[in-house]
Amino acid sequence: MTEVLERPASDDRDRLFATAPEAVVDLSVPLGPLTLANPVMPASGCFGPELGPLLPVRELGAVVTKTVFAQRRSGNPSHRLTESALGMLNSVGIPSPGTSRFVHEVLPRYREFGVPVIASVGGLSVDEYWHVADELAGAECAAFEVNVSCPNLEHDGLMIGADPAAVEAVVAGVVARTPLPVFVKLTPGVTDIGEIARAAERAGATAVTVSNTFPALAVDVRTRRAVLGNGTGGLSGPAVKPLALRLVWQAATAVDIPVIGCGGISSARDVAEFLIAGATAVQVGTATFTRPYAMVDIVRDLARTCAELEVTAACELIGTLRA
Repeated sequence: MTEVLERPASDDRDRLFATAPEAVVDLSVPLGPLTLANPVMPASGCFGPELGPLLPVRELGAVVTKTVFAQRRSGNPSHRLTESALGMLNSVGIPSPGTSRFVHEVLPRYREFGVPVIASVGGLSVDEYWHVADELAGAECAAFEVNVSCPNLEHDGLMIGADPAAVEAVVAGVVARTPLPVFVKLTPGVTDIGEIARAAERAGATAVTVSNTFPALAVDVRTRRAVLGNGTGGLSGPAVKPLALRLVWQAATAVDIPVIGCGGISSARDVAEFLIAGATAVQVGTATFTRPYAMVDIVRDLARTCAELEVTAACELIGTLRA
């Protein structure tokens, strides 16, 4: 007779899909007209429907889709990922199925999770952002996140998000095309993040996401070539957390709209730091690559962390950084 081996009770999947402990702290946060059950969501590009069987996504505050462009994109050549001290470099190049396949095949899979879905909108020109917004009109999602950390093919590949006028034009056009809240994902590669955040706010943005990965390079000393197939890439992970915290604080002091913090978050205490620095919600990226269940662990630990900090609601931490 074949012996049947039982999985240990401590198995991560058993633990995660067990009934979540009842929160003793109010974790809900407002993002314009939206109220999220808690401030935790994935960063765009770091979560897809294929991860659904690995964690109870219903416990997250929202999910953010991978960035969608007007036409199908295959992304950058390999290698696309490499490890770095306390982080990771990526040069994925944002593959996209195009708007038609996104609406009919991809978006419904995100909606099955039963939490608000934020559709990430990309473009290689100002007009492409507007075109994608038109194509997504009527799509069943809770908000758009406009990713302005994309090269502008109309201006020799300069980053759209580095130009306040371009950001304002992109965001104003998207806002005019949708009744949904519009978040704007900013690039860290600017002199004054506050100036870019204000441009997004003037154009009607509901919130800004701060920030994307930091430009970086990894070198193979044997071949004397860049490790990544595209040359440079974006650095993420714990190494960038202090840099991202500073940008969040600067953006939060520059605008009146909410800030969504992103960069090196891997624990509930990290979330508390970002809220104190001025973020209203957060996005988790690199931590998910090594621990697919990281976001759920963070949500479940956040109430305890808030209680330790003697607050009864996560919102009480927002913007409380002392001089």
